[in-house]
Amino acid sequence: MATAGAVVANGSGGADTKAAFKEIYSKLKEEMLEDPAFEFTDESLQWIDRLQAYFLVLDDIMDNSQTRRGQPCWFRVPQVGLIAVNDGIILRNHISRILQRHFKGKPYYIDLIDLFNEVEFKTASGQLLDLITTHEGEKDLSKYNLTIHRRIVQYKTAYYSFYLPVACALLLAGENLDNFGDVKNILVEMGTYFQVQDDYLDCFGDPEFIGKIGTDIEDYKCSWLVVQALERADEDQKRILFENYGKSDPACVAKVKDLYKELNLEEVFHEYERESYNKLIADIEAQPSKAVQTVLKSFLHKIYKRDK
Repeated sequence: MATAGAVVANGSGGADTKAAFKEIYSKLKEEMLEDPAFEFTDESLQWIDRLQAYFLVLDDIMDNSQTRRGQPCWFRVPQVGLIAVNDGIILRNHISRILQRHFKGKPYYIDLIDLFNEVEFKTASGQLLDLITTHEGEKDLSKYNLTIHRRIVQYKTAYYSFYLPVACALLLAGENLDNFGDVKNILVEMGTYFQVQDDYLDCFGDPEFIGKIGTDIEDYKCSWLVVQALERADEDQKRILFENYGKSDPACVAKVKDLYKELNLEEVFHEYERESYNKLIADIEAQPSKAVQTVLKSFLHKIYKRDK
């Protein structure tokens, strides 16, 4: 929310924006730690002071992940464990309290609440689809396809990561979101591209550099890479995929990665990246508002050809 406001304000992603974000973040965090609604002990304050984004805390538990941003996942920290589930709930409630404290009484307050609720529902539903699709894939890997993958990533990632911050900024600027359907579609496409990048980096990125250890292969995920592999593999290659995908054995993981390289999926991804970028730029430049174009290009240039 703060990031979107700052980007809209100056149309850039430079040092001024980062400094503004850090300042606002520090203020919001201080307010949360001084919230009078609960008599926090010193220990509970220190606990909350260490938390991060609630979707990520809960997602790491559901995915049984190891690391996040170069550190052990919160639920893997000694003495935390499944307390992290309640921590996620607390973090979610921080959102409502921030919105109430800063925007109650504003003409767009209800729209802002509705927006967060709608996006949260979409994200949780996308996460559900991701998790239950994995169970289906375990029974029959051939059920994975691009249509299913696209539906998962649009709902699981695109709405909260890309549409939400810009929609917040538009509401704060007094705009009606119904007038920005094209902008919403562009941001959802951008979020889809972002998640495909994430799938690629999960396999081909350097864990030391990207800050987390990829587990999509071991976890039987409906990843963009496995969907592309299924479309391109011959019968022998599919047999290798079926026999090794979803196994935690490093040798099996290595065989899948070798197959990805044999199918030239790295170049397939780079071609997808080029095509996505060109289409997004064309769609952005078709927008009548130069200010909106600037914001959307700022978002796109933050992620284009990212390596972590």
